[in-house]
Amino acid sequence: MALIWENNLVKVQISHTEEKSYQCSFCDKAFSGENVLKVHMRTHTEEKTLKCSYCDKDFSHNVYLIDHMRTHTGEKPYRCSLCDKAFTLKKNLVCHNRIHTGDKTFCCFYCDKTFSDKKILTTHMRTHTGENPYHCSYCDKAFKQISNLINHLITHTGEKSFECMKCGKKFSTNAHLISHLKTHTGEKPYRCSQCFKAFTQKGHLKRHMGTHTGKKPFQCSHCEKAFTLNNNLKVHLRTHTGDKLYQCSHCDKSFFQNFSLIRHVRTHTRKKPYKCDQCDKAFATKKSFIKHKNQSTHNVGESYQCIQCDKSFTEKHFLSNHQITHTVDNKPHLKYFEES
Repeated sequence: MALIWENNLVKVQISHTEEKSYQCSFCDKAFSGENVLKVHMRTHTEEKTLKCSYCDKDFSHNVYLIDHMRTHTGEKPYRCSLCDKAFTLKKNLVCHNRIHTGDKTFCCFYCDKTFSDKKILTTHMRTHTGENPYHCSYCDKAFKQISNLINHLITHTGEKSFECMKCGKKFSTNAHLISHLKTHTGEKPYRCSQCFKAFTQKGHLKRHMGTHTGKKPFQCSHCEKAFTLNNNLKVHLRTHTGDKLYQCSHCDKSFFQNFSLIRHVRTHTRKKPYKCDQCDKAFATKKSFIKHKNQSTHNVGESYQCIQCDKSFTEKHFLSNHQITHTVDNKPHLKYFEES
């Protein structure tokens, strides 16, 4: 054992005492071997001689190529000793380990928040600086995170590559598909802490919570209106700016909201997805369908459903009284969310 230790010590000593005669012409670094210098020079010249055998990407260092190849092979050699998670990169395992140790070494300069990952800190800092480094090549929008830009680009390309295996519907993002799948399973993981209601999406719960708190923190800069959700404010602002982002592919009409476009397109396609289970009638909009149910003879002994939310009542006058809660200053309250 002593001999092995001595040999290792000699190797370490050589690495420190070796003359570094190979000088980089771009910076002040020097190296003991010509091959090591050549590898370093690629960081300046951006020369990429190592090609991936699965795709057309190339790399300057073998270690980068090996890391990239794992995205194709699915290999995850770095396994957490405390749980069953595994990672393709060593640095990802190091970041993950901080979840177990509680170590948050990256501190925000603007507030007292700390983070276990430098990338998360960088993203957080942009909430203070207002920096949006990821720019859309189709319009003038910019984003704090590249994932947000990727999701936004789909609104231009119209690509829907995530398909539901139960009904065949396609979605532009995996998050939208996951949300849709809950309509099949009936899962409602987001539960209101004030009442017994539960929701399939976090955004729906957030919107619902406004009915309890009454808070409307998002104020319009053009008028006195305020909203419970920032998305609702964004949609409202289009009524001032005139931005109609949703264009009909059948005619020259455009709309402020996506659900308005969907409803309009049905006037071209004649699609009526809302079918009555008591008769052979079908309707293009959910509003018309609920109105039919409430006013027809089918509803005898059944409930009257509100067209603004999912509440229902045993008598029509109870429904009328409830609908007042959806008005603002005795005017109908326009709801900014997509019809199902």
